[in-house]
Amino acid sequence: MKLISKIKVTAKMTLMSGLHIGDSSENIEIGGIDKTIIRRRKDNIPYIPGSSMKGKIRSLLEQIAGASEVGRIPEINNVFGFAANNQSSKVIFRDSYLDVESKSLLESSEFTDMPYSEIKMENSIERITGKATNPRKIERIPAGVSFDVEIIINVWDSEEDGKKSLDMLKKGIHALENDYLGGSGSRGYGQVKFSELKTEEIAL
Repeated sequence: MKLISKIKVTAKMTLMSGLHIGDSSENIEIGGIDKTIIRRRKDNIPYIPGSSMKGKIRSLLEQIAGASEVGRIPEINNVFGFAANNQSSKVIFRDSYLDVESKSLLESSEFTDMPYSEIKMENSIERITGKATNPRKIERIPAGVSFDVEIIINVWDSEEDGKKSLDMLKKGIHALENDYLGGSGSRGYGQVKFSELKTEEIAL
């Protein structure tokens, strides 16, 4: 196999509802946040790990294909890789960061509870009494902000290979828009919307 080119795919991903992609909460004190979001260490700005988006999109594609477990669909393994078969991934998901406008918006917002984020109170409902129990604080990136998304597709041997990978990526992104990213999706978190994908062929 010969690597003949790369395709750079870019888009804006806008949060239609609050997003929670968690970080370690081992050192949270009593009265603090129960579930924190992941942030860059150097400046405390939230981001979306490429591994989170890649893993979610792959999972959705495998669900659509009816796979009973990871690695059962050769076409998906061919694009996303499968370590057990020594197959390398043809797609590289970069970490996604707030775009300039969204970063500025959150920095000046009076509606955030922490830098760049909001706190949502969650409760469990005791089924017999109907009373709220187990109150907890969940940190989220607020709805309405956008992230810069960049994905690289490695094209092997022929342009047709790149087209197949791009088509699968588009299918996965469409599935993600109709599902959720991050945690607590069944409670309304993590709804996202992508702008039109832009592609650029990168010669080697």
